[in-house]
Amino acid sequence: MMNRFEGPGGREARIRYLDGDFQVTSPGAFVRCAVTGENIALDELKYWSVARQEPYVSAAASLQREIEVNPDLRKRG
Repeated sequence: MMNRFEGPGGREARIRYLDGDFQVTSPGAFVRCAVTGENIALDELKYWSVARQEPYVSAAASLQREIEVNPDLRKRG
């Protein structure tokens, strides 16, 4: 059991990413961007992939991962 000073504040949360929402499966204050490794506070989390169950710090990081996974996207213009 946590004492009242520990709390989930310094811990990485475990998240289940859903369409338009997410579910915290293990309490914490942040998740790590799958592309950059940056911490993302849960109240700032806006971008993720349901299919890959990954969070992203920004739309640019999300796009970068999509291009890594689907290189043919680079050819579109």
